Amino acid sequence: MNISQVNLREAVMANVSDSSLGELRSTIMDAIESREDKTLPGLGVLFEVLWNQADPSKQGEILQLLHQGLGQK
Repeated sequence: MNISQVNLREAVMANVSDSSLGELRSTIMDAIESREDKTLPGLGVLFEVLWNQADPSKQGEILQLLHQGLGQK
């Protein structure tokens, strides 16, 4: 892992750490709706937080949703 990756994680975490649920949702929705590649690393950091906070059962649910969303049966 290089220094820019660490700084990106820290920057994303600092930007959203004090966000309310509504603000966090808006941040995610704005990033998705903008369809700009520059938002992908931030969404990746948020996904990493989600994944790390999920127990194995929730991780399985996340994988199922991703699998379905990717058009897999």
